[in-house]
Amino acid sequence: MQTQHAGPENAADDARTATPIRAVRAHAYKIPTDAPEADGTFEWTSTTLVVVEIEAGGCTGLGYTYTDACAVTLIEDTLANELLHQHAGSTRSLSERLWRRVRNIGRAGLCATAISALDFALWDLNARLLNLPLVRLLGGPLREHVQVYGSGGFTSYDDTRLREQLAHWVKVDGCTAVKMKIGAEPSRDPGRVKAARDAIGADAALFVDANGALTVNGALQAANHFAEYGVAWFEEPVSSDDLAGMRRVRDGAPAQMDIAAGEYAYTCDDFRRMLEAQAVDVLQADATRCGGVTGFMQAAQLCDAWHIPLSAHCAPALHCHLAAAAPRLRHIEWFHDHVRIESMLFDGAPRVAHGTIAPDLSRPGCGLEFKRADAAPFAV
Repeated sequence: MQTQHAGPENAADDARTATPIRAVRAHAYKIPTDAPEADGTFEWTSTTLVVVEIEAGGCTGLGYTYTDACAVTLIEDTLANELLHQHAGSTRSLSERLWRRVRNIGRAGLCATAISALDFALWDLNARLLNLPLVRLLGGPLREHVQVYGSGGFTSYDDTRLREQLAHWVKVDGCTAVKMKIGAEPSRDPGRVKAARDAIGADAALFVDANGALTVNGALQAANHFAEYGVAWFEEPVSSDDLAGMRRVRDGAPAQMDIAAGEYAYTCDDFRRMLEAQAVDVLQADATRCGGVTGFMQAAQLCDAWHIPLSAHCAPALHCHLAAAAPRLRHIEWFHDHVRIESMLFDGAPRVAHGTIAPDLSRPGCGLEFKRADAAPFAV
């Protein structure tokens, strides 16, 4: 019988994970989008990537998040001191040290994204020290391949670009589901949804994401319109801060339409409250925001306890190993912006085939190597 490492704490006898952390580094990169992007509540023309590296025992762990460049200062001036000279294998206690350090700063938002990158780098470091793929360190894989759904369809796109993008994911990449943004101009949305359905055909699942742009009544009206085109997933129809409103939409939406949210949950308590409110049919979690590997796997355990499916939000290269080890995982979001950045700047970034991606079990850690020279022109 093959023995698996369930976690670095269970490998205490291995001196490699007891090695002290020697260095913590962070750098920010601002990458322009390939076209203006927008959703129901926000517009952007660039995405900022913050990359973290942690050194111990001759290995370097890699983590990253999508956040503001000022996270670099927070990491280097405040959070790094909680990790330096500590044992690299003490991932849980180190994660708790980071969260305690930001108590008076505020846990959500910027602090959570910074901690997420550091936590992921710690887990990646331990997997590399043990020469294991990260999914093995997490006790997996539970699945060899992870389903993805194409995600983009920005409200800034005209109908031609919308149709071309969604059709490519279905007809070329083999995705069985795609997602588009709505909510910027609600009066246009039924026509855009119809254009999307025409582009992907009758068999592929169509998802919509309002990014919290609508009122409860507006969301319910939209849900009934979208049902005509077989929309199977309505993400953040109202703000996910409004759990009562999310519950009202879930109760009133067509039965075949899943209500999803969770991308702005930063702590385990955020996920717990969303589940207790019965606000979602599918919980989303984003390891670049919710505490890295530690936080994502906590969300996965909550979903398992509540018998609710889990979906990984964005950053597919970072989520690949986690998703393969998470119970009740439904899919990963194959988000256009992040797929483009990760394929540009990380060697080993997964490629979609037949609508799935798979962790590379031949590489230690998360299987990614940061292409520093390629990223240099985007350095902040």
